[in-house]
Amino acid sequence: MKLVYLTHSLTSCWNHGNAHFLRGVLRDLVHRGHEVLSLEPKGAWSLENLLRDHGEAGLDAFRASYPELNSRVFSSFEEVEAALDGANVVVVHEWNEPELVAAIGRMRRRGAPFTLLFHDTHHRAVSDPEAIRRFDLDGYDAVLAFGATLAEVYRGWGWGDRVFVWHEAADTRLFQPPAQEGPREGLIWIGNWGDGERTAELESFLMRPAQTTRLQLDIYGVRYPDEALAMLQRYGVRYRGWLPNARAPELFAHHLATVHVPRRFYVEMLPGIPTIRVFEALACGIPLVSAPWRDSEGLFRPGQDYLTARDEVEMAHHLSTLRDDPGLRRSLVESGLETIRARHSCAHRVDELLEVLARLDAAPARRLGPVQHSLSGEIPAG
Repeated sequence: MKLVYLTHSLTSCWNHGNAHFLRGVLRDLVHRGHEVLSLEPKGAWSLENLLRDHGEAGLDAFRASYPELNSRVFSSFEEVEAALDGANVVVVHEWNEPELVAAIGRMRRRGAPFTLLFHDTHHRAVSDPEAIRRFDLDGYDAVLAFGATLAEVYRGWGWGDRVFVWHEAADTRLFQPPAQEGPREGLIWIGNWGDGERTAELESFLMRPAQTTRLQLDIYGVRYPDEALAMLQRYGVRYRGWLPNARAPELFAHHLATVHVPRRFYVEMLPGIPTIRVFEALACGIPLVSAPWRDSEGLFRPGQDYLTARDEVEMAHHLSTLRDDPGLRRSLVESGLETIRARHSCAHRVDELLEVLARLDAAPARRLGPVQHSLSGEIPAG
């Protein structure tokens, strides 16, 4: 099978969490003998920011950790069209330009033989629905949504049984416990500041509890404005800046625990969808405590795979207990690893993707997607 995935960027994970999951899925497909190609646009925002801040050295961790993967940069639709020649499956991520999404849909409508999937891994369908409804998905065979609540949004838009839940997962070839345990101390949190979606939550569920329990907190991430950096300084947080995702396992291995602070949209409007950091942390064998988050899809075993804090006081209690109770830390690690290895690796997601493709191929008549808002034109060159 030849699979082509159109992403914002495979090479850069600078404020681009989908790259984590995509790398693991594509690598697993390669190891199963499939031909895989990633396409990313010239001038991708994530990559441009990475190169601006760190130069070519910012790509070293990706290149060293994923030698099997290659990504082709395009600047015109003609280049995309040529790359899709001979493809059996084409997946288009929602962080692509609407004109490109529509143009590939037109190829499918005109008889292109590949199965065409739209992949949504963001909250825009509820936080900014018009931005998603701008996509002309006429011609797409199905939608992959990274949670059941998001899938329901697409069903409400007319996709019916052609929207499939496809959760993110951990790349367990890379995200593993350390081969040999060493000293661990303090807390680690890896995440971007974002657009004020969880500022109050980060203060009450991460910074103040860390200060209260006297656990040194290291934070990695980007897009921290001056006011955020000032807040970190007030709480004695060590801000470490951007971390290549491929290096996260080695940093997890040096810390006592980590914390999950979901963005507000995943608590209030899209419950049941964890960030990929939950999968990756559990896969690395680090104890995790979560701010309020409802696992409505039963992905994990709350209280067994990780602890949940209802408020700031309970968060501080959990963190102090983890600090002082090695048996509890060990129990959480073992349980979390068991769940990841049984259900939530990228290999599991490849199995699920192949099942989706088999179901689409087995359909008595391949039906194409409902017409959205038609867009004319193709992506410009350059």
